[in-house]
Amino acid sequence: MRILLLLLLPLSLFSQSITTKFEQSQAKETPTYHEIITWWKMMDARFPAIKMLTMGPTDAGYPLHLVVVSNDGDFDLAGLRRKNKRIILINNGIHPGEPDGIDASMLLVRDIAVRKSKLPDNVVLAIIPVYNIGGCLNRSPWYRADQNGPADFGSRGNSQNLDLNRDFIKCNSKEARSFAAIFHQCDADIFIDNHVSNGADYQHIMTLLTSQHSKLGGVMGKYLHNEFEPALYKLMKEKGFDLVPYVDFAGNTPESGMTAYFDGARYSSGYATLWHSFAFVPETHMLKPYGQRVAATLALMESMIAFTSKNSAIIHQLRRQTKESVKKQSSFPVSWKLDTTQVEQVRFKGYEAGYKPSEISGLPRLYYDRSKPYEKQIRYFNTYAPRIAIDKPAAYIIPQGWWTVIDLLKINKVNMQALAKDTSIEVEVYRIDDYKTMPRQYEMHHLNTGVTVSSRKQVVRFRKGDYYIPLNQPANRFLVEVLEPQGDDSYFAWNYFDGILGRKEGYSPYAFEDLAAQYLNEHPELKAQLTARRASDTAFAKSASAQLDFIYRNSPYFEPDYLRYPVYRVP
Repeated sequence: MRILLLLLLPLSLFSQSITTKFEQSQAKETPTYHEIITWWKMMDARFPAIKMLTMGPTDAGYPLHLVVVSNDGDFDLAGLRRKNKRIILINNGIHPGEPDGIDASMLLVRDIAVRKSKLPDNVVLAIIPVYNIGGCLNRSPWYRADQNGPADFGSRGNSQNLDLNRDFIKCNSKEARSFAAIFHQCDADIFIDNHVSNGADYQHIMTLLTSQHSKLGGVMGKYLHNEFEPALYKLMKEKGFDLVPYVDFAGNTPESGMTAYFDGARYSSGYATLWHSFAFVPETHMLKPYGQRVAATLALMESMIAFTSKNSAIIHQLRRQTKESVKKQSSFPVSWKLDTTQVEQVRFKGYEAGYKPSEISGLPRLYYDRSKPYEKQIRYFNTYAPRIAIDKPAAYIIPQGWWTVIDLLKINKVNMQALAKDTSIEVEVYRIDDYKTMPRQYEMHHLNTGVTVSSRKQVVRFRKGDYYIPLNQPANRFLVEVLEPQGDDSYFAWNYFDGILGRKEGYSPYAFEDLAAQYLNEHPELKAQLTARRASDTAFAKSASAQLDFIYRNSPYFEPDYLRYPVYRVP
């Protein structure tokens, strides 16, 4: 009865009563956090096809919400997948100073609700109204000094002053942990993370960053590059928007070419890639008027819905095929490099740039002359090649003491089993031979890079409760990229295993001298190594402490866990 009564009400009544703050302010303002949630609660109450779900916690103390838009009034995401619906997950306000998606999503759903536009029956929308709630609450007109509206908005940092678009793998925020639960519950076919860009001035209202096609790889990567992206560009062109890839010049000028953005798993699109979703990061241009930016964001989401509906079967097939193939895939890239031998061409609409004296310093400063627009073909470096690839093991084993990592795996719905009893297993054991640590913190971490390892087979005694993780699951790619220490965004890179990098045991030299001498006499092969080292290294030969430490490091007294990577590979 409720649905029938709503259908009988005139459209004008709906549209007049549910205008947004963006519209009421003539595209000059964006709503506050509490206005956003109040508006969506109202939409939930009025329209049976809209449901706002309360999800997990955030650092701000408020819960994340997920708005599900489903024509048949079914909001069970698992059930919707069984009905063969394509799910588009839209994330807004990860940087609340970039609120375009917040307002565009409200317009999108309002227009669907009042039947101004239609949501195809085979598509379901799942929308996070605002992701970075803490940043949204921290509101000011002074953030993002270069941005052309709205009047005031939130800050980039969350309640821990984290950039949440660097947190998807490391999960230092409650937001990221709650997002992982949402993401896996949706099993999103398409993921959209709405942003606003900084950088050079140009004519394009929107640039588009996608899952890097060569990193996505396989049939999905080919489809994204050859079919999906070109179709989006065509649909947006029909709506009056010329798209261009995310603008990141290889040098200082367009003539040097553009480089595809490296979307590692710390970023939303890189994270989605690990789970076989097509991911897009629209970036409207900061200098364009706010109304134009919101219109472009709305147009892209409408284009995404249209393409997804029309190509529902192939999108479903490609994702299913990829999930099956990754179970059997034997080798996985974990580190990437730009392949500068692969070059494409894109049409770039820019403005002539030049230098003039600064009114502040009197020295030359860059400026763009909007009275001199141009269009030209420029080079686009859009391929990344594997720098390091790792053959997957049959399984990994992680001792239960590394519970922070185990919790992250659980959050990501990894299939693993706790060992039922103490067990000895022959495994491949890594030793960290070398690494570099960033001297300055980055998002609460000092990243480990340049990692090199050596390995050997060893029988290790595992305890009841340690975790056995088979690599026969759709999570295989995720597991290899986060658990192999050489991965660009591995848990080792993000310092989750730094406990092994410091020695915990030692000796008193005067006391160990006698033990060392006895051990050396009982092991002539080590005595021969010591003699050879003295002969080849004058400084070593003159240092009593260095020679004593040499014996210690090559004796059973030396702690086995130092630099031994605590994720073991089952052959």
